[in-house]
Amino acid sequence: MKKILLLFVVAVIAAIAYVGWQLRQPYKGFSDPVIVEFPHGTTTGQMAAKLSEEGVIRSPWIFLAARVFRRGVHLQAGEYQFTHAASPLEVYSRIARGDIYYMELLVPEGFNMFDIASDVAKLGTMSPDAFLAAARDPSLIRDLDPKAETLEGYLFPNKYRVLRKTTAREICRMMTDAFRAHWKSLGAAAAASVHDTVTLASLVEREARLAQERALVASVFQNRLRIGMRLDCDPTTVYAALLDGRYTGVIHQSDLASGNPYNTYTHAGLPPGPIANPGIGSIQAALSPSATPFLYFVAKADGSGGHTFSESLQQHEAAVTAYRRASANH
Repeated sequence: MKKILLLFVVAVIAAIAYVGWQLRQPYKGFSDPVIVEFPHGTTTGQMAAKLSEEGVIRSPWIFLAARVFRRGVHLQAGEYQFTHAASPLEVYSRIARGDIYYMELLVPEGFNMFDIASDVAKLGTMSPDAFLAAARDPSLIRDLDPKAETLEGYLFPNKYRVLRKTTAREICRMMTDAFRAHWKSLGAAAAASVHDTVTLASLVEREARLAQERALVASVFQNRLRIGMRLDCDPTTVYAALLDGRYTGVIHQSDLASGNPYNTYTHAGLPPGPIANPGIGSIQAALSPSATPFLYFVAKADGSGGHTFSESLQQHEAAVTAYRRASANH
């Protein structure tokens, strides 16, 4: 009897050792990366069957065995991507951590909604038109800016985590929520017009390549607005052409003469709304421009991204001549 009991104990120990060994053996039964989705309410048994079916684990039983070693751990719903061989314990731990699969959407400062739509489309989950349709609905920001025609200006530049099932409206909500948080952090909501501030900031964002020049560029636009002088801002002309569906990558004379209300060469004052999505630095510059007498600026030809600022038209024309001469020599 003792011999039988001993053999039983040895067998149990051997079985436990075998299971423990199996739990630590990497396995890869797939060739291309696999994405496995577990909806809310998926049981451990259903997860095990799906993982085995997709070649992530060798057999369902080994995943269920992992539960014995990880008692009290809650497995989390979501999508998981598997790209290389992993042991059942590693797979179990990933799902317990909620290490779900997501894509990163990077929105740089100064991107407009057309730029963002193009990058969203690269994620492969929706078309550019689907994103633009959501971005053209201003309801997400209507309480802050009743005059907003679209979400342009409020799709805050940042890095966002996007799931394969994230909708265009959900992406827009993440971005507008980020804008709200940053606007609130400035303490500017009660003192300044959101619409005018963000519109001006979008012009600053598109014109000022150097952070230290943002407040200077803002001062030029503010000075022109104060005396009723047209802004003559090239990026607004580009945006008008984009809205009209005729932008070819360069500004033509016909673009400068366009009657589109966003074209500040033919319309005085700010455009009807933002032309891009400014970062916090440009918003701060729009709220607090430098005190300058400048009415003009032109890019420097040294590749620095800086500008020459001028108070008079004569000074500006001299700066433009210098720019053209320097550019011709490069």
